[in-house]
Order: sequence, then C-alpha cells, then structure tokens
Amino acid sequence: MSQTIKLGHIMGVFGVKGWVKIYSHTAPRDSILTYSPWQLQKKGQPLQNYPVKQGQLHGKSLIAQLENVDNRNHAEALIGASIYIQRTQLPKLATQDYYWTDLEGLQVYNLQAIHLGTVDYLIETGANDVLIVKQSNGHEHLIPYIDAVVQQVDLQAKRLLVDWDADF
Repeated sequence: MSQTIKLGHIMGVFGVKGWVKIYSHTAPRDSILTYSPWQLQKKGQPLQNYPVKQGQLHGKSLIAQLENVDNRNHAEALIGASIYIQRTQLPKLATQDYYWTDLEGLQVYNLQAIHLGTVDYLIETGANDVLIVKQSNGHEHLIPYIDAVVQQVDLQAKRLLVDWDADF
C-alpha cells in the first residue's frame, strides 16, 4: 500500500492573499481541512509539505490558506497540484473496513473464478458504495459494495472475490 493518500487537488486561487480553491475527494468534502500538513505535488515534481493555516467552505467552493503561500502569484503556481497526506494521518479502521484508495487497483474475480476486471474507482450512491470494475476491453461492471456481494478482500494478493455474474 502506498504511504501517501491522494485527497484532492488545487483547482484555482481565491483573492490576493494566497488562498487556494480545493477539489476534495473526502466525504464530507471539507474534512480534507482536518489534515495537515498537505503534501503537494505537480506532475513530474517531488512532494512538498504545506501546513494548512486555515480553510473553510465558501459558497460552493472549498478554500484554504497554506503556510508560506501569502500572495496570489504563489497560489497560482500551485494550481493543478495534487494534495496528498501520509497514510498514518488517517484514522484506524475496524477489521473488514477499507479506504477506497486501498480497493482501487484490485483484481476482481467472481465465485466461478472468472476475472471481471480491475477496480478503477468507487462511487457513493446513498444506498451503498459501488465498485466500478473495468475490463481491458473497456467494458465496465458496476458492482455494489455490500456484504451479500463482496465475499473477500485480500489486499496482500490484490484480489477481490465477489458473488456476481460475469454477464452483468
């Protein structure tokens, strides 16, 4: 498992004092603000630590002020940077609970040992989470992440066993 977890990215600037607009993958979306420091990374560059000074919801946006980012020019230089935290910053989960990031990339097999594809991402539907499983031919399976369907998660083997028909 990766030691860093991607929580979002910087999508713009707010004002002239170095505030940045955030796209958050967390639920609720403002919980990204509870983690500090953030490690920011632009494509092809190393991770850099940025402690979060403050942040808030602002209308439909989420904004944050980072240490040592005190003007618009510096904030603009961060646009597009991915926001990571260390895995150790996340709360410990109960047995049989997993972070979505840990499920992404797992190989999915059904009870008949048919390979259904790879977990690409998950979505929240309100009733339950749904695994989006992609095959190499581009076909997708939408598999509900519920006890009746998900039979086994093996993070070591990078494998997920589901009670799911290959034709669904």
